[in-house]
Amino acid sequence: MPKIVLASQSTSRRRLLEGAGLKPTIIVSNVDEETEFFNAMTPADMVIALAVTKAHTVREQIDYPALIIGCDSTFDVDGVSFGKPGTPDVARERAKAISGRSGLLHTGHCIIDTAQGREIADRVTTKVTFSEMTDQEIDDYIDSEEPLHVAGGFTLDGFGSPCIPVIEGDYTNVVGISMPFLRSAMSQLGYSWPEVKEMR
Repeated sequence: MPKIVLASQSTSRRRLLEGAGLKPTIIVSNVDEETEFFNAMTPADMVIALAVTKAHTVREQIDYPALIIGCDSTFDVDGVSFGKPGTPDVARERAKAISGRSGLLHTGHCIIDTAQGREIADRVTTKVTFSEMTDQEIDDYIDSEEPLHVAGGFTLDGFGSPCIPVIEGDYTNVVGISMPFLRSAMSQLGYSWPEVKEMR
């Protein structure tokens, strides 16, 4: 039976998988996300390209049967990709830009079944709406450092949750991986969810 391999260092993605009963092996792809090649793409196309690249990069590192899960997320505001802010200044600028507005959280997924030589890749999109945020609330959130290293500069499952009154679509997709999509992909590859939960 293949192993579940998560090609990501995201603790949110790992927690989602573990919370659903999966036991992933973590292998970080270390793909450079900030290249001209990826940045020239639309946000919706970029997340799929990065998910595929991450999954294939990890595929080259292993020599055992595996179901490799590669993901990438970004927040799309008027066609502009809001990835990980990295610095407080960028996080503050983005928080002000999304205050009281909606955007699209895209997550690209790529699942490679090394045993069958098959691959499924697709994108799941969830609309996220933010409350109007005061400067004090924005500064407080940035001081937590939570938004600095997450796509869009916000978290739905952390300190950012009080400022997100509405989402339209899959909650787990916003957190980092669409669990309904993953279940569907595993089924297309011929694995029942109980079988996937038994993979070590």
